[in-house]
Parts: sequence; structure tokens; C-alpha cells
Amino acid sequence: MTSELLFGANVSMKAPKMFPGAVAEAQGYGATTLQFYTGAPQNTRRKPTSEMRIPEGLAAMQAAGLSHLVIHAPYIVNLGNTTKPDSFDFAVQFMQAEIQRADALHAYAMPFHPGAHVGAGAAAGIAQIAAGLNRILQPDQHVLVALETMAGKGTEVGRRFEELAEILDRVQNNDKLAITMDTCHMSDAGYSVRDDFDGVLNEFDHVIGLDRLAVVHVNDSKNPQGAHKDRHANIGAGYLGFDCLNAIAHHPQLTAVPKILETPYVGTDKKRMHAPYGVELGWLRSGRYEPAALTALAEE
Repeated sequence: MTSELLFGANVSMKAPKMFPGAVAEAQGYGATTLQFYTGAPQNTRRKPTSEMRIPEGLAAMQAAGLSHLVIHAPYIVNLGNTTKPDSFDFAVQFMQAEIQRADALHAYAMPFHPGAHVGAGAAAGIAQIAAGLNRILQPDQHVLVALETMAGKGTEVGRRFEELAEILDRVQNNDKLAITMDTCHMSDAGYSVRDDFDGVLNEFDHVIGLDRLAVVHVNDSKNPQGAHKDRHANIGAGYLGFDCLNAIAHHPQLTAVPKILETPYVGTDKKRMHAPYGVELGWLRSGRYEPAALTALAEE
């Protein structure tokens, strides 16, 4: 693997191994970058940073040649909710604390699902998300909060680049904001990721600016373009296909951007599922798609 290719995957950071365990997992996949949640993505229970073994993890990253640590915010936090003030206030407080955790971990970026307007309309959702970010973002923070492109299921905000651009425009400390592109989400939202990714990238550059792009989530999609479903598929097993995703992973305009896999675990026994990332990152490094390797892993 050449050092300039920032390829990684979403790994586990949990007790007792914590941060060093996440690094070891990523290293085992042959990754050069990594992403993890600071706790379960479905809840907001978090351990104090003093228990995360941060100095050991940072030393392990350096020894393994890993960089650009990505911390994903939990996806149940909804800054777009205008109908439940208590939920909105909790989301703001949680994200303030999550930024402190990410900075303690020396994280580079934090992908963040902007939120859902829960029936109030996209304009109201955008205004509420921006209001929340204006309370959350601080001029002295280091981590970039990277708003994620969304598939558009339900009342999600962020299905179009224009919605994300409007949030950026309304936030004061927006030098602390960036964007995460998700290939599955963009295709599900209606963008022609498979057939015209260069066109999608050009549109993104005109609406938002490529200098705002911090992370790319490289996922195949179980649904066709415009389905608004958000169901990830393994590389090559969905509607985008290996050739499309391999070209994105090696795209010359994205060389400096971490590419993170969030594809489904595989296995014939639901009690013994296997992470596909070692196999899939191997395909992307070599440019060769060998689905039999993933089938064999699933059957172990």
C-alpha cells in the first residue's frame, strides 16, 4: 500500500482494549486510517476519556502508520427537531461533550448526520440545525464536524448539497464544519454516483466546494439510485459496483481525503458474523475484485 492512500474502516472501540484495540483492529485490515464511535451508535452513554487509554492508542497509531482518526457521532442525535425542545437541548449538550472527547482523542473529523425535520419542513430543520451548531462549535476546537450527505429517508435533512450548503452559510464558526460524502447515501438521494461520479463531484464543488470535503464513506447500496433507503451493501454486491467504488477510492481529487468502509458484516451464522474490511480493503488496494474471498470469509 502506498502511504498516500488513506483507506480504512469503521472499527470497534470498547472495553477493555479501548483505543489501542481499535488501532489494532484497523491495522489487522491493512488500513492507513480508521473510524470509530466513542460508544454504541444507538445510544448516548459514553465512558470518560480517562478510561479510553488515549496515550497508548495514539502511540499505537503512530507505530502502525495510521493517521486522520475519524470519530463518528451517534446517529440518534437530532439537531433538526423543532417540536421537542428538551431533545434539542440534549442533542446540543451531547455534541458539545462529544467534541471534547474527539479533541481528547486527537481526532481529525467527526461525521455527523445533520438531523430530521420531523414534519416541520426542510427550511425549519435547516434553521434548527444551524442554531444548534452555533451553540456547539467553538473557535478553539480541533476536530472538524463533518455534516454527512444523507439518503433522504423520512424527513432527513442533507439529501441535497444545497441543504448542507445552507447550513454552512448559517453557522458562525463554520471553519470548524466540513462535509462527509457517503457513496450509498448520495446514490440513494438521487445523485448519479455510479454513472457520472465526476459530474457529482463537480456539482459538489460548485455548490459547497471540494475544500470542505473531509471524509468519504465508501459503501455500496442495496437499492437503486433515488430509492431514499440507506441500506449499505458490501463492495461490489450492490447497485454501485466494484468498478465505481474502486474509481472513487483512487480518485485523484480525493487522494488526501480518508476513505472509510462501513459495509455489512458477513456470515452464514448470525451469531458468528465477520468484518469484511480486510478483504474489501485488499480489493481496493489491488484494484482486483475477487468476490470468492468474501464468500469464503462468510463461510468460516
